[in-house]
Amino acid sequence: MTDLLNPVERTALLTAALRAAETLREDRLYEDPYAARLAGEAGPQLLAEVHTATFPPDRPRSLPSTPDYNAIRTRFFDDFLVGAAQDRQMSQIVLAPSGMDSRAYRISWPDHIRYFEVDRPAVLDFKSGRLQGVAPRVAHRTVAVDLTADDWESRLIDAGYDPTLPSTWLLEGLLYYIPEPDTHRMLERVAAITAPGSRIAADVVNAAALSLPHMRGLLDVFANWGCPWLFGTDEPEDLFDRYGFSVEAKQPGEPGADFGRWPDPVPPRDVKNVRRVFFVHGTRR
Repeated sequence: MTDLLNPVERTALLTAALRAAETLREDRLYEDPYAARLAGEAGPQLLAEVHTATFPPDRPRSLPSTPDYNAIRTRFFDDFLVGAAQDRQMSQIVLAPSGMDSRAYRISWPDHIRYFEVDRPAVLDFKSGRLQGVAPRVAHRTVAVDLTADDWESRLIDAGYDPTLPSTWLLEGLLYYIPEPDTHRMLERVAAITAPGSRIAADVVNAAALSLPHMRGLLDVFANWGCPWLFGTDEPEDLFDRYGFSVEAKQPGEPGADFGRWPDPVPPRDVKNVRRVFFVHGTRR
Protein backbone atom coordinates (compact mmCIF):
# COMPACT_ATOMS: atom_id res chain seq x y z
CA MET A 1 0.00 0.00 0.00
CA THR A 2 2.78 2.44 0.86
CA ASP A 3 4.43 1.86 -2.52
CA LEU A 4 1.12 2.11 -4.31
CA LEU A 5 0.38 5.50 -2.85
CA ASN A 6 2.71 7.44 -5.06
CA PRO A 7 0.99 10.57 -6.38
CA VAL A 8 -0.59 9.15 -9.53
CA GLU A 9 -1.84 5.96 -7.92
CA ARG A 10 -3.76 7.96 -5.34
CA THR A 11 -6.10 8.86 -8.17
CA ALA A 12 -6.59 5.16 -9.00
CA LEU A 13 -7.74 4.49 -5.44
CA LEU A 14 -9.95 7.58 -5.58
CA THR A 15 -11.58 6.29 -8.76
CA ALA A 16 -12.21 2.91 -7.13
CA ALA A 17 -13.83 4.63 -4.15
CA LEU A 18 -16.05 6.68 -6.46
CA ARG A 19 -17.10 3.53 -8.30
CA ALA A 20 -17.85 1.79 -5.02
CA ALA A 21 -20.06 4.71 -3.98
CA GLU A 22 -21.83 4.70 -7.34
CA THR A 23 -22.54 0.99 -7.01
CA LEU A 24 -24.48 1.66 -3.80
CA ARG A 25 -26.83 4.16 -5.47
CA GLU A 26 -30.30 3.07 -6.51
CA ASP A 27 -29.94 5.13 -9.70
CA ARG A 28 -26.43 3.81 -10.44
CA LEU A 29 -25.18 3.97 -14.01
CA TYR A 30 -23.22 0.73 -13.65
CA GLU A 31 -22.38 -1.85 -11.02
CA ASP A 32 -18.80 -2.52 -9.92
CA PRO A 33 -18.83 -5.26 -7.27
CA TYR A 34 -15.04 -5.14 -6.91
CA ALA A 35 -14.57 -1.39 -6.48
CA ALA A 36 -14.78 -1.37 -2.68
CA ARG A 37 -12.07 -3.98 -2.23
CA LEU A 38 -9.89 -2.23 -4.82
CA ALA A 39 -10.31 1.13 -3.05
CA GLY A 40 -8.97 -0.37 0.18
CA GLU A 41 -8.85 1.81 3.27
CA ALA A 42 -7.17 4.75 1.54
CA GLY A 43 -9.71 5.23 -1.24
CA PRO A 44 -12.61 6.45 0.93
CA GLN A 45 -10.26 8.83 2.75
CA LEU A 46 -9.18 10.34 -0.56
CA LEU A 47 -12.80 10.60 -1.66
CA ALA A 48 -13.67 12.42 1.55
CA GLU A 49 -11.05 15.07 0.74
CA VAL A 50 -12.48 15.58 -2.73
CA HIS A 51 -16.05 15.69 -1.38
CA THR A 52 -15.12 18.38 1.13
CA ALA A 53 -13.63 20.52 -1.64
CA THR A 54 -16.47 19.86 -4.07
CA PHE A 55 -19.40 20.27 -1.67
CA PRO A 56 -18.25 22.87 0.90
CA PRO A 57 -20.62 23.14 3.87
CA ASP A 58 -20.51 26.93 4.06
CA ARG A 59 -21.23 28.00 0.46
CA PRO A 60 -22.91 26.78 -2.73
CA ARG A 61 -21.07 24.29 -4.89
CA SER A 62 -19.03 25.94 -7.65
CA LEU A 63 -16.87 22.97 -8.63
CA PRO A 64 -18.03 20.18 -10.93
CA SER A 65 -19.69 17.27 -9.13
CA THR A 66 -16.94 14.65 -9.02
CA PRO A 67 -19.28 11.71 -8.24
CA ASP A 68 -21.58 12.54 -11.16
CA TYR A 69 -18.64 13.19 -13.48
CA ASN A 70 -16.96 9.92 -12.59
CA ALA A 71 -20.19 7.95 -12.98
CA ILE A 72 -20.78 9.41 -16.43
CA ARG A 73 -17.16 8.88 -17.47
CA THR A 74 -17.16 5.25 -16.35
CA ARG A 75 -20.46 4.49 -18.10
CA PHE A 76 -19.40 6.34 -21.26
CA PHE A 77 -16.17 4.35 -21.54
CA ASP A 78 -17.95 1.12 -20.56
CA ASP A 79 -20.25 1.61 -23.53
CA PHE A 80 -17.34 2.56 -25.79
CA LEU A 81 -15.36 -0.58 -24.96
CA VAL A 82 -18.35 -2.93 -25.09
CA GLY A 83 -19.36 -1.45 -28.44
CA ALA A 84 -15.87 -1.88 -29.85
CA ALA A 85 -15.75 -5.49 -28.67
CA GLN A 86 -18.84 -6.36 -30.70
CA ASP A 87 -16.79 -5.88 -33.87
CA ARG A 88 -15.47 -9.32 -34.83
CA GLN A 89 -12.43 -7.66 -36.40
CA MET A 90 -11.57 -6.01 -33.07
CA SER A 91 -9.62 -8.58 -31.07
CA GLN A 92 -7.52 -6.43 -28.69
CA ILE A 93 -8.36 -4.00 -25.90
CA VAL A 94 -5.63 -2.07 -24.08
CA LEU A 95 -6.09 -0.07 -20.86
CA ALA A 96 -3.11 2.22 -20.32
CA PRO A 97 -2.86 2.81 -17.44
CA SER A 98 -5.25 0.29 -15.92
CA GLY A 99 -5.15 1.50 -12.32
CA MET A 100 -7.83 -0.11 -10.17
CA ASP A 101 -10.14 -0.71 -13.11
CA SER A 102 -12.21 -3.93 -12.92
CA ARG A 103 -13.85 -4.03 -16.35
CA ALA A 104 -12.01 -7.27 -17.16
CA TYR A 105 -13.81 -8.84 -14.17
CA ARG A 106 -17.23 -7.20 -14.11
CA ILE A 107 -18.15 -7.14 -17.82
CA SER A 108 -18.82 -10.16 -20.03
CA TRP A 109 -16.55 -10.02 -23.08
CA PRO A 110 -16.77 -11.87 -26.39
CA ASP A 111 -14.48 -14.86 -26.83
CA HIS A 112 -12.44 -13.17 -29.56
CA ILE A 113 -11.16 -10.39 -27.26
CA ARG A 114 -7.68 -10.29 -25.71
CA TYR A 115 -7.58 -7.74 -22.91
CA PHE A 116 -4.34 -6.03 -21.84
CA GLU A 117 -3.79 -3.96 -18.72
CA VAL A 118 -0.65 -1.84 -18.58
CA ASP A 119 0.53 -0.28 -15.33
CA ARG A 120 3.36 -0.14 -12.83
CA PRO A 121 4.31 -3.42 -11.12
CA ALA A 122 3.27 -2.12 -7.68
CA VAL A 123 -0.20 -1.24 -8.98
CA LEU A 124 -0.76 -4.59 -10.65
CA ASP A 125 0.56 -6.47 -7.62
CA PHE A 126 -1.77 -4.59 -5.28
CA LYS A 127 -4.68 -5.14 -7.62
CA SER A 128 -3.95 -8.85 -7.96
CA GLY A 129 -3.90 -9.22 -4.20
CA ARG A 130 -7.20 -7.41 -3.82
CA LEU A 131 -8.84 -9.54 -6.50
CA GLN A 132 -7.43 -12.84 -5.29
CA GLY A 133 -9.87 -15.63 -6.12
CA VAL A 134 -11.72 -13.56 -8.74
CA ALA A 135 -11.28 -14.73 -12.35
CA PRO A 136 -11.30 -12.28 -15.25
CA ARG A 137 -14.13 -12.76 -17.74
CA VAL A 138 -11.84 -12.39 -20.75
CA ALA A 139 -8.46 -13.57 -22.06
CA HIS A 140 -6.57 -11.26 -19.75
CA ARG A 141 -2.92 -10.24 -19.75
CA THR A 142 -1.11 -7.75 -17.53
CA VAL A 143 1.95 -5.77 -18.59
CA ALA A 144 3.89 -4.60 -15.54
CA VAL A 145 5.73 -1.56 -16.83
CA ASP A 146 5.68 2.18 -16.29
CA LEU A 147 4.29 4.08 -19.26
CA THR A 148 7.28 6.43 -19.03
CA ALA A 149 9.62 3.50 -19.76
CA ASP A 150 11.37 3.37 -23.12
CA ASP A 151 10.27 -0.21 -23.77
CA TRP A 152 6.63 -0.44 -22.76
CA GLU A 153 5.59 -1.06 -26.36
CA SER A 154 7.89 -4.07 -26.71
CA ARG A 155 6.72 -5.39 -23.34
CA LEU A 156 3.12 -5.13 -24.55
CA ILE A 157 3.97 -6.98 -27.76
CA ASP A 158 5.78 -9.66 -25.76
CA ALA A 159 2.53 -10.16 -23.83
CA GLY A 160 0.74 -11.03 -27.06
CA TYR A 161 -0.37 -7.68 -28.48
CA ASP A 162 -0.23 -7.59 -32.29
CA PRO A 163 0.30 -4.06 -33.69
CA THR A 164 -0.75 -5.20 -37.17
CA LEU A 165 -4.30 -5.98 -36.00
CA PRO A 166 -6.99 -3.46 -35.03
CA SER A 167 -7.04 -2.61 -31.33
CA THR A 168 -9.04 -0.47 -28.94
CA TRP A 169 -7.21 1.78 -26.48
CA LEU A 170 -8.52 3.54 -23.38
CA LEU A 171 -6.40 6.29 -21.83
CA GLU A 172 -8.61 7.07 -18.84
CA GLY A 173 -7.55 9.50 -16.14
CA LEU A 174 -4.12 10.06 -17.64
CA LEU A 175 -3.59 12.99 -19.97
CA TYR A 176 -4.27 15.89 -17.60
CA TYR A 177 -1.74 14.53 -15.10
CA ILE A 178 1.21 14.59 -17.50
CA PRO A 179 3.03 17.56 -19.05
CA GLU A 180 2.11 18.62 -22.57
CA PRO A 181 5.24 17.13 -24.21
CA ASP A 182 4.48 13.79 -22.55
CA THR A 183 0.89 13.91 -23.80
CA HIS A 184 2.11 14.36 -27.35
CA ARG A 185 4.69 11.63 -26.90
CA MET A 186 2.07 9.24 -25.50
CA LEU A 187 -0.27 9.76 -28.44
CA GLU A 188 2.63 9.44 -30.86
CA ARG A 189 3.70 6.13 -29.30
CA VAL A 190 0.17 4.73 -29.26
CA ALA A 191 -0.33 5.75 -32.89
CA ALA A 192 2.90 4.00 -33.86
CA ILE A 193 1.60 0.60 -32.68
CA THR A 194 -2.05 0.83 -33.74
CA ALA A 195 -3.30 -0.44 -37.07
CA PRO A 196 -5.75 1.52 -39.24
CA GLY A 197 -9.28 0.98 -37.99
CA SER A 198 -8.16 0.86 -34.38
CA ARG A 199 -10.18 2.83 -31.83
CA ILE A 200 -9.13 5.17 -29.06
CA ALA A 201 -10.82 6.95 -26.16
CA ALA A 202 -9.53 9.32 -23.50
CA ASP A 203 -10.61 12.09 -21.19
CA VAL A 204 -8.96 15.49 -21.22
CA VAL A 205 -9.72 18.90 -19.72
CA ASN A 206 -9.49 22.29 -21.38
CA ALA A 207 -6.80 24.85 -20.64
CA ALA A 208 -9.06 27.06 -18.50
CA ALA A 209 -9.76 24.16 -16.11
CA LEU A 210 -6.13 24.40 -14.99
CA SER A 211 -6.30 28.04 -13.91
CA LEU A 212 -9.84 29.28 -13.23
CA PRO A 213 -10.10 30.64 -9.67
CA HIS A 214 -13.22 28.65 -8.81
CA MET A 215 -11.37 25.42 -9.75
CA ARG A 216 -8.73 26.11 -7.13
CA GLY A 217 -10.33 24.01 -4.41
CA LEU A 218 -10.26 20.83 -6.48
CA LEU A 219 -6.91 21.58 -8.12
CA ASP A 220 -5.34 22.12 -4.71
CA VAL A 221 -6.45 18.68 -3.53
CA PHE A 222 -4.65 16.98 -6.40
CA ALA A 223 -1.64 19.28 -6.12
CA ASN A 224 -1.35 18.48 -2.41
CA TRP A 225 -1.36 14.78 -3.28
CA GLY A 226 1.58 15.47 -5.60
CA CYS A 227 -0.33 14.98 -8.84
CA PRO A 228 -1.38 18.41 -10.13
CA TRP A 229 -3.29 18.81 -13.36
CA LEU A 230 -0.66 19.76 -15.92
CA PHE A 231 -2.22 19.65 -19.37
CA GLY A 232 -5.39 20.88 -20.99
CA THR A 233 -6.48 21.64 -24.52
CA ASP A 234 -9.36 23.56 -26.04
CA GLU A 235 -9.05 21.63 -29.31
CA PRO A 236 -8.97 17.91 -28.45
CA GLU A 237 -9.98 16.94 -31.98
CA ASP A 238 -6.92 18.71 -33.40
CA LEU A 239 -4.66 17.15 -30.78
CA PHE A 240 -5.64 13.61 -31.74
CA ASP A 241 -5.83 14.41 -35.45
CA ARG A 242 -2.15 15.31 -35.37
CA TYR A 243 -1.38 11.65 -34.63
CA GLY A 244 -3.71 10.05 -37.14
CA PHE A 245 -6.89 9.72 -35.04
CA SER A 246 -10.23 11.06 -36.25
CA VAL A 247 -12.17 11.74 -33.06
CA GLU A 248 -15.25 13.36 -31.59
CA ALA A 249 -15.13 15.14 -28.23
CA LYS A 250 -18.20 15.16 -26.01
CA GLN A 251 -18.67 17.12 -22.80
CA PRO A 252 -20.52 15.62 -19.83
CA GLY A 253 -24.14 16.68 -20.12
CA GLU A 254 -24.24 16.58 -23.90
CA PRO A 255 -26.36 13.94 -25.67
CA GLY A 256 -24.67 10.58 -25.31
CA ALA A 257 -22.64 11.74 -22.32
CA ASP A 258 -25.31 12.57 -19.78
CA PHE A 259 -27.30 9.47 -18.72
CA GLY A 260 -29.57 11.82 -16.77
CA ARG A 261 -26.87 12.64 -14.23
CA TRP A 262 -24.97 15.79 -15.18
CA PRO A 263 -26.17 18.55 -12.86
CA ASP A 264 -24.61 21.62 -14.52
CA PRO A 265 -25.15 23.67 -17.69
CA VAL A 266 -23.04 22.71 -20.68
CA PRO A 267 -21.60 25.89 -22.24
CA PRO A 268 -21.21 25.94 -26.03
CA ARG A 269 -17.69 25.38 -27.29
CA ASP A 270 -17.27 29.03 -28.36
CA VAL A 271 -17.77 30.32 -24.79
CA LYS A 272 -14.44 31.31 -23.25
CA ASN A 273 -13.07 31.04 -19.71
CA VAL A 274 -15.18 28.11 -18.56
CA ARG A 275 -14.03 24.70 -17.36
CA ARG A 276 -14.59 21.78 -19.66
CA VAL A 277 -13.97 18.08 -19.70
CA PHE A 278 -13.96 16.16 -22.96
CA PHE A 279 -14.60 12.49 -23.59
CA VAL A 280 -12.61 11.89 -26.75
CA HIS A 281 -13.38 8.85 -28.87
CA GLY A 282 -12.63 7.89 -32.44
CA THR A 283 -10.61 5.78 -34.84
CA ARG A 284 -7.11 5.44 -36.29
CA ARG A 285 -6.93 6.41 -39.95
